[in-house]
Amino acid sequence: MMLTNLKQLMFSLKMKRKKRERNNILLHGSNDICVELNRILWRKRHRIFSLVSFVSGCLILLLFAVSVFSPPPAANLLFLPPHSLVRKEIAAVESNAVFQVPTSGGDLDRGLWSTSRSKLYYGCSNASNKFLTADMKTYPNRYLLISTSGGLNQQRTGIVDSVVAAYILNATLVVPRLDQRSYWKDASGFAEIFNVDRFISSLSRDVKIIKELPLKGGQPWIPRRMAVPRKCNERCYQTRVLPVLTKKQAIELRKFDYRLSNRLETDLQKLRCRVNYHALTFTDPILDMGKLLVERMRMKAKHFIALHLRFEPDMLAFTGCYYGGGDKERRELGKIRRRWKALHASNPEKMRRQGRCPLTPEEIGLMLRALGFGSDVHIYVASGEVYGGEETLAPLKALFRNFHSKETIATEAELAPFSSFSSRMAALDYIVCDESDVFVSNNNGNMVRMIAGRRRYFGHKPTIRPNAKKLYKLFMARNNMTWEEFATKVQAFQVGFIGAPKEVKPGRGEFHENPTSCICETTGTETIQKETQEEDHENDNNGRDTAEVNDEQDPIEEDLDWIEDDYSDNIKDLPDTDSNVLTKQEQPEVEELFSD
Repeated sequence: MMLTNLKQLMFSLKMKRKKRERNNILLHGSNDICVELNRILWRKRHRIFSLVSFVSGCLILLLFAVSVFSPPPAANLLFLPPHSLVRKEIAAVESNAVFQVPTSGGDLDRGLWSTSRSKLYYGCSNASNKFLTADMKTYPNRYLLISTSGGLNQQRTGIVDSVVAAYILNATLVVPRLDQRSYWKDASGFAEIFNVDRFISSLSRDVKIIKELPLKGGQPWIPRRMAVPRKCNERCYQTRVLPVLTKKQAIELRKFDYRLSNRLETDLQKLRCRVNYHALTFTDPILDMGKLLVERMRMKAKHFIALHLRFEPDMLAFTGCYYGGGDKERRELGKIRRRWKALHASNPEKMRRQGRCPLTPEEIGLMLRALGFGSDVHIYVASGEVYGGEETLAPLKALFRNFHSKETIATEAELAPFSSFSSRMAALDYIVCDESDVFVSNNNGNMVRMIAGRRRYFGHKPTIRPNAKKLYKLFMARNNMTWEEFATKVQAFQVGFIGAPKEVKPGRGEFHENPTSCICETTGTETIQKETQEEDHENDNNGRDTAEVNDEQDPIEEDLDWIEDDYSDNIKDLPDTDSNVLTKQEQPEVEELFSD
């Protein structure tokens, strides 16, 4: 019995031992599998971590390189309109860093504020010994009256040329009558804008001038009204006007603007210069206010730019140009354009391609930056109503933050005596633009021509006119080039368009813009003369296109740009006290409206 129990106990222990050994085998197998799985997972985690570390390191290095080598943005996108070209360029920079407008303009020592060659030339308008004086050639009872036309500067051309016309006709000139009925709606008389006493006394040796037409037989003298064609030369006046003047003794030439040829004998051209640059001055109140504006600009900076900006809705509508404003722009400007019934259908692309569209404020800003003017330069802007308002001006202000006008540097009380008269306000802008270190325009209108000629006469101060034909193509293609390429081409295209001596050949263009007969050359050193000859040769080679553009942008005599057809529609309700003296009905004549 005991033996049986012992066997059962031993068998039970043996079975437990086998079971324990079997469990140990299973346990060791499981441990081996877990160890192997852990080893595999660790290797994979290590590879993933290494890959993540490598990618993160590359991204950090890339961001570091961008932050170090990328220059700061040229302007803040938050302050630019959605359709702004400057905004688009900045966005392009952020994406591919190709065309970036820099904040600085570069080296301004390249003659942008002045030019050394200007010292070789000076204005000269004295009459020769062959020029007869007024007391020797003025006929008694022969009076010439003229009625000017257009804005202040167009009227100025008529006043200047009227003195020459009186000299050709051996007549006494009555102080010209200013245009008070046209688009500009300014009731100012001659003596309220110009110093009439200085005008008369300064020219007393050349032409006899009186303030009013004398009575005839105790009664008011009604002159015979007539018109002369544009570009009328000496022979034209002697054959068309003199016979009528001899018979009637007093005539009035109406709408007298650009009625005298650009090509006259030298003494007559010099007479033009004596009138324009010496005799015809503004009244003391206008001069004093203009001087104050200049002084305030000088207080802000040693040098400043004056920009004559013409971007009014009426002018844009008349030119027929298109500036990317979509259906809204076409609808608004098209409605204005329909005021002129005789205008042909507009061709914006052709106008732009030929350089006949004024540059936008943004394009002017890009041109100035490319020429070397940085964002710290102060700009005085002479302009009327700008189409699109502040949204249109925003890109220019983003490029040049020091943006001024007569309204911002003078008080309302200071401008009160002038603000109700467009011509007097234009006279203030004329003074500041004339006195500026650099004068810039976006157009080729009358004010630009008159100031350009004056700045040539008084020392060839830099006067930048856009080479619009070439710049148009450049603006269109600039997304395909770097800023450096763009700036280099702008500088090349503007050769011959910065007011340097001899950049325009004698006799080419409008005389008031290029008074070559009144520019004399000094005797310099041999070195200076050699440098001048070399520069002239370089300008001749680089500026052949300049002559072509100048021909295309010649003044209104050949191209009546920015003019108003059917002018009589605007004045038909106004009385015409002289209409009863006409022997035949006068036909309405094309008139320069946007003439400034």
